[in-house]
Amino acid sequence: MVAALTKRLAQAKRRIAKLEARADTDYLLDVPNRRGFERELARSIAYAKRYRASAALLIVDVDGLKPVNDRFGHAAGDHVLKAVVGVLSRNIRESDMLGRLGGDEFGILLWNLGEEEALAKAAALERVVDATACEYRGRRIPHGISIGVTVLDADDKAATALERADRAMYARKQSRRQKRTATVRR
Repeated sequence: MVAALTKRLAQAKRRIAKLEARADTDYLLDVPNRRGFERELARSIAYAKRYRASAALLIVDVDGLKPVNDRFGHAAGDHVLKAVVGVLSRNIRESDMLGRLGGDEFGILLWNLGEEEALAKAAALERVVDATACEYRGRRIPHGISIGVTVLDADDKAATALERADRAMYARKQSRRQKRTATVRR
C-alpha cells in the first residue's frame, strides 16, 4: 500500500512539473513565454546582484509583421516568427535565454556582457536576421528585427528593466525606419 502511494505521488509530481513547464512555454515557438521569461529575468537580476555578474536584456521586435499577416495570412506570419526564433536561437549562447514576450516581441538575456558588447551583439543579430531569406509557399517574405538593449542593474526590478529595454527598442526601430526611408529616397 505505501509503495503504491509513493509511486502515485511520484507520478503526480512529474505531471505537475510537466504542466508547470507547459505553462511557462510558448506553444507555437517552444521558447519561454512572458511568464517564464519574466520569472527567469527576476532570478537573473537577483543572481547578478548577489554575485556582481553582468548581464544585458535585449528586447526584439519583428519589423513589419502586421503587413505580412495582412498580405500573406497569419500562417505566413507564424512562419516568419519561427524563422526569426530559429536564427536568434542559433546565434546566442546556450547560457543565454530567448523568450517570447507576446505577439512579435521577444526578450533575450545575455550573460557576461557590458553595454558595448551587448550593443554589438544586438547589431549582429539584426544583420543576421535581415540577411536570412524567409520563404513561405514559394514566396519570399520580407522581414527584419529591431533590438533595444539595456544592461541590468543590481537595483533593477524585472518590470523596470523591461521598460528600459522596450524604450530602447522603439528608438532603434525608429532609427532603422528612418535609414530605410533615406535609402529608398536616394
